Amino acid sequence: MKTNFFNLSTRFAMLAGFILLSILFVDVTSTIAQRKKKRRKEAPVEQSRIILTHEDGTSRYRILVPSSPTEHELKAAHVLQDYLLQISGTALPIIKADKANSPYEIVLGQNERLDELDIGINLNDLKKDGFLIKTDSLRLVIAGGSEKGTLFGVYSFLEDYLGCRMYSPDVTVIPEIKKIAIDEIDDLQVPALDIRTTHYRITWDPEYIDWHKLSHDENGGRPDWGMWVHTFHTLVPPDIYFAEHPEYFSMVNGKRLPTQLCLTNPDVLKITVQNLRKKIAENPEAMYWSVSQNDNRNYCTCENCKAIDEREGSPSGSIIQFVNQVADQFPDRMISTLAYEYGRKAPKTLVPRDNVNIMLCSIEVYRDRSIEEDSTSADFMRDVIEWGKIAKDIIVWDYVIQFPNLISPFPNLQVIQPNLQFFVKNGVTAMFEQGNREVGGEFAALRAYLISKLMWNPDANVDTLMNDFLDGYYGQGGKFIRTYIDEMREALLESGAHLRIFGSPNEAADSYLTPDLIDRYEELFDQAELVVADSMEILERVRIARLPLDFAIMEQAKKIYTGDRGLFQKVDGRWEVRTEIRSKIDPFTDLCIREGVTRVKEWSTSPDEYRSSMYRLFAQGMNEHLAFKKPVTFISPDSTRLRPNAGKMLTDGIRGGHDYAYNWLAFSGQNLEVIIDLEEVTEVHRMESAYFQYGYWLRLFPEKVEYFVSEDGKDYDIVGSVQNTLPIDQYGGQQRDFIAEFEPRNARYIKVIAHTIGNTPDWHPGAGRPANILVDEIVVE
Repeated sequence: MKTNFFNLSTRFAMLAGFILLSILFVDVTSTIAQRKKKRRKEAPVEQSRIILTHEDGTSRYRILVPSSPTEHELKAAHVLQDYLLQISGTALPIIKADKANSPYEIVLGQNERLDELDIGINLNDLKKDGFLIKTDSLRLVIAGGSEKGTLFGVYSFLEDYLGCRMYSPDVTVIPEIKKIAIDEIDDLQVPALDIRTTHYRITWDPEYIDWHKLSHDENGGRPDWGMWVHTFHTLVPPDIYFAEHPEYFSMVNGKRLPTQLCLTNPDVLKITVQNLRKKIAENPEAMYWSVSQNDNRNYCTCENCKAIDEREGSPSGSIIQFVNQVADQFPDRMISTLAYEYGRKAPKTLVPRDNVNIMLCSIEVYRDRSIEEDSTSADFMRDVIEWGKIAKDIIVWDYVIQFPNLISPFPNLQVIQPNLQFFVKNGVTAMFEQGNREVGGEFAALRAYLISKLMWNPDANVDTLMNDFLDGYYGQGGKFIRTYIDEMREALLESGAHLRIFGSPNEAADSYLTPDLIDRYEELFDQAELVVADSMEILERVRIARLPLDFAIMEQAKKIYTGDRGLFQKVDGRWEVRTEIRSKIDPFTDLCIREGVTRVKEWSTSPDEYRSSMYRLFAQGMNEHLAFKKPVTFISPDSTRLRPNAGKMLTDGIRGGHDYAYNWLAFSGQNLEVIIDLEEVTEVHRMESAYFQYGYWLRLFPEKVEYFVSEDGKDYDIVGSVQNTLPIDQYGGQQRDFIAEFEPRNARYIKVIAHTIGNTPDWHPGAGRPANILVDEIVVE
């Protein structure tokens, strides 16, 4: 440490003069520190405020922890000590309460020193995570609830009263304040929700978790939960029981399938309890244990289950009856179950036990307007209210991202606060806001920040929170990004369109992503980049915020395919990739990789895979092949049950990409069998057709594809048969071209048969349901 000799000598001279004028009232042998202390005590301007640290790096204060501090109280003391040192340059000592008493104390935790003070509350009222920040004469008190309350209080003190910020684990603000002076404080905070957790990877940072008062751990796990969700398969594994005991599982359309459990079978209850008991013994600290349906809709409709469900007006009837019986065996635990999809509606007469947690899921709700404002959410709103009347412990699993397009504009920020307020008003005690389980995503840091703040206090001023974040994170570019957010939201609301969590940029082409609006958004980001150009760090953040806009432009171009905003344009009679699109894909991918983005779709499509998919389209081009725009006749499936112009989709030259939502023709449960009329006899030597697979959503490759030729449309010869050799990838999207090359043949008519695998296999979550075929361009050369 360097000493400022000028300041020190000046103080000696001033002090000497003071001693002479005071007729040697002060003992000249007093230490310099004692003289400084006396001088400050005599300064009347500071008497109405607590001065924690002084400009010269000294302080009277110490951080006082209980005589036997908890782990979290001791951590809170060290956090406070560290940040005060970073802010002021002054190190405050940490001592225990059984040491000497002093009026200059920062009293932390459930401290015995509080017995001497009048803090005005019962510490039990703080529950686990609440806290009180209060000044009492010269003391500062930060007292917290039984778990992390004191630690949360310290972080709130640093943020609300000293100006510190953590916008993300890598972007923090720690001001320099040599003299820390605080006015009177009386700040009591008890969270509206007991459990607050979200899916954004940046929130897994240990300090971010504590700073923003979240309930999950550094791996995104939930320490209070032994099992989280979709656990029927775990508790009664079908690979162990289904072969010998199919009666343990769902009756679906007269057939037993290992999709869900038969909840009225007494042996199922017995096995569930036995296996749950083993799980609890392995993790005795966990309070919540999920006994909940698997993630599919094939629930049991046997006579016994059906009778309960009909009586209760919902399949939740058999679920609650079963889960109540499980809960009776574990009175010291919370048994959680889902109110999800088919089981979302509350039962008419059955009431969950006091130790049953209801996990309500909002997967069907639109995100353009709040639940209370959106008439299409009336059923869900009713369900929340009804469960709130009968259940004592409710967690809502909410969704705040567009799953098929994780890096895509998704203007739902305006509904997060009113929806949280609605949930809290109706008895919800815990929240899981499912954002992006992968790294990155549209406004990942902003979303994580707002969600964390609003789960703690749903009534916080969301505009203040957003502006503070945008200005702190994007610097001068923040005001342009705020305009971008506001104008996109206004465009969505003015359009009257709905915002779906399974939507896409192409779905928004008539609402908040019209051509004119995209041009406007480009201008705003150009301005944002310009004003932060002198800071490469902030410029990179602005460009990351721009990634969703670039993604939307590329995705719309893939659907439009040709023309001014498509992938291809004709130049001198030849189709070429538009320069504007080719110039976007590599910077987009490279920036995603630098940012650590892992997926552009839920469960599938890494940035490099997205680039490969785009280059696949570039290579395929706009191919005016022999079958281009030639008429197609469907033998199977029935063309009247397909989308309009289905036949034209197979020969229009437009190729499907990584998103199965457009440029792919989909149908269920049947072979594809089509005939293409080339309109004249032509020499043919090659055929191909493309297919898309996404196993989880029952979109599966055909078993094989056969190609035939004919000159007269009556007698057909097979010229190629291509077997599928790729396995079903349950959670990944795949594209495959089934290609047949053969000796040249004269043909006018082309027949293509793609053979479906039939129903999905028994191991699949949608077991027994018809597989979908997604087919793209049929190319003839």
